[in-house]
Amino acid sequence: MIDKDGYRPNVGIVLCNRHNQVLWARRYGRGGWQFPQGGIASHETAEQAMYRELYEEIGLTPQQVELIGCTREWLHYDIPAPHRRAAAGRRFKGQKQLWFLLRMLGPDTDVRLDRAARPEFDSWKWVDYWRPLDQVIDFKREVYLQALAELEPLLFEKSRP
Repeated sequence: MIDKDGYRPNVGIVLCNRHNQVLWARRYGRGGWQFPQGGIASHETAEQAMYRELYEEIGLTPQQVELIGCTREWLHYDIPAPHRRAAAGRRFKGQKQLWFLLRMLGPDTDVRLDRAARPEFDSWKWVDYWRPLDQVIDFKREVYLQALAELEPLLFEKSRP
């Protein structure tokens, strides 16, 4: 599903632990690192898609996380032509994303990268909140900055006693 402007609706997930570090995952067989993300099906709300992607990509259920917040508006990025899938079509420009901030409630062993038939990630680690900006692929950097900047006050407000 691509909107009239050429963007595919998508969700991004910033999952943090009790130390306010974020889950950073390596794309399966590719070496690039990113936050979990995925498309929204036509029959889903953004929140439903987020929970589906959370389970498919990192193996967590809604009961294993706390939803802290979400970006107020869609954040957009264009995918450069060399990175686009051939099947995406001529109208396709990139992704528009709603970003969700979650806190993992259980132990690290709850993370499972093998839930899907074709796993999205082959490794993960906890990193400092802003570190992903230094490692994400260039064309996603501005959206990551916008999402992290908007969600950060929610994270630190929630972690105060």
